[in-house]
Amino acid sequence: MLRRMWVFPFAAGVVALVFAGLLVRGFVLRRRPFQAVWAIALLMYATASFALFLGVLDGWTETEFRVYWLFGAVLNVPWLFLGEVYLLAKRRWIADALLVVMLFLTAYAVAQVRGATVADASVLSKDLPLGKEVFGAGSQPHRLAQYYAYPAYLLLVAACVWSAWGMRGRPELRDRFMGTLLIAIGATIVAIGSGVGAGLDVVPLFSISLLAGIAVMFWGFLRASRSGPRPETASSTP
Repeated sequence: MLRRMWVFPFAAGVVALVFAGLLVRGFVLRRRPFQAVWAIALLMYATASFALFLGVLDGWTETEFRVYWLFGAVLNVPWLFLGEVYLLAKRRWIADALLVVMLFLTAYAVAQVRGATVADASVLSKDLPLGKEVFGAGSQPHRLAQYYAYPAYLLLVAACVWSAWGMRGRPELRDRFMGTLLIAIGATIVAIGSGVGAGLDVVPLFSISLLAGIAVMFWGFLRASRSGPRPETASSTP
């Protein structure tokens, strides 16, 4: 039964790829930096989802778990937040400075996860191994998920809620308002579902939350994109 759960991370990866493709297309047409950054984040989401798909389908290899952990547990949410900063910041230099920091943090995370020693390779036989089991509790790769993803998730949701609050009571921005909230809800579905699913070793909950969360975020993006021309000083999603 658990092996059949591969369909959900696989579908999540496909949705993330389509989402990223639309963002790349939008960036080519309009040259908005947040679209390029979000495309990077969605490609990371797709990569992590496909690694999870392979791990659940036919057992984990060390490489598959490292890819899943790096792009899914550590880097994905910070890059989503960076895209939100590019969207909302009134001063471009703020987002640019954060981009430089993010590039250094990304390089550090890649080096740490790539070079980390696997503490217990036997846990890779599980359907859903935990980072603390594979790399060791308190190890740097394990801690990176907490240092990177947790604060970034809170900031991302706060930015979405703040953006939506600024659009309340404006009928002409109703689609953007709803789209922004849906993006925050989708991110929360992934965070809670994957956290609880991984912590309790409930593969179906973990796998389904990946698909449900990215689908809701994609829905929010499409809903927000229905609106008319974006104001010069934007405080909403695309």
